[in-house]
Amino acid sequence: MVKHFNIIRKASAASLLAFVMAVPAGAAECIAPADPGGGWDFTCRTVGRLLTEEGIVDGNVQVTNMPGGVGAVAFANVASKRADDPDLLVATSTVGITQIAQGKYPAGVDTMRFVAMLGADVGVIAVNKDSEFETLDDLLAAMKSDPDSVITAGSSGVGGWDHIRLLQLAQAGGVEDLKTLRWVQFDGGSPAVTQMMGGQVNVVSTDLGEIAGFVESGDIKILAALSDEPIEAFPDAPTAKSQGYDVTGYNWRGFYTGGDVSDEAYDGWVANLKTLYDSPEWQQAAIASGLTPIWRGGPEFSQYVIDQEQLMGNISREIGVIK
Repeated sequence: MVKHFNIIRKASAASLLAFVMAVPAGAAECIAPADPGGGWDFTCRTVGRLLTEEGIVDGNVQVTNMPGGVGAVAFANVASKRADDPDLLVATSTVGITQIAQGKYPAGVDTMRFVAMLGADVGVIAVNKDSEFETLDDLLAAMKSDPDSVITAGSSGVGGWDHIRLLQLAQAGGVEDLKTLRWVQFDGGSPAVTQMMGGQVNVVSTDLGEIAGFVESGDIKILAALSDEPIEAFPDAPTAKSQGYDVTGYNWRGFYTGGDVSDEAYDGWVANLKTLYDSPEWQQAAIASGLTPIWRGGPEFSQYVIDQEQLMGNISREIGVIK
């Protein structure tokens, strides 16, 4: 772990210095731990712009792209260089927490202070319109009695988020040996659904935003939305919770800041992001980008992240992704 940390630190020291020198002292900054484009970059740029436009923070929010290690480079740099910076936010998501749980970051979630999540892509479990599985109970019963008979698929590899949220549901449904479940990776939720419609796989686990068109057309049906509440766009799609399975599968978008940031600065960021979340401007921007606005902030969000790390770590060990 220490060796991994040092490699990241050495590899990025020069670029980090350039980034820091480019940002005026005291300016609010958001690090997007990826190249421009994509979810983390969108999160920083949209939130940063709206914080300024709505007058929630003074001045512009500087956005810094710091790619590497699916967020691990930015994480290491903040931990070693800017742990007490009160003006810094870093974009993260469920994907980042999965990486941490699997030991792919230099330290655990307790290294940082997790501020808030403002929205999420909602995970769904979908089947073909004429599938033999009419309900979630039907699917889980088959997975429990004969796991080899059900071919599942998504856009992540074994141990990735699409896979793990399906395994969470299988575990809640009584499947004892998660390694017995068959999983196929595709380059996106849409290709996975196309293959399911062709009969190559039986079930798809992915974000709703990737396959909403197939649901709207009636080609597939949602057996379970992995959300706290019904999805506004598809209110008839039952949640897993409403069917007796306490499982959610959000690919949430949120922020952390350095682990040594003061309570005053931390609470200030929580309050600012809650003000933004409650604004019509954020609600519109989130929905326009395919996100469901969802708020968790402060200690509640911190505990949520801790629980997610533990859960993903446990499942990753069960399926052999980590020891």
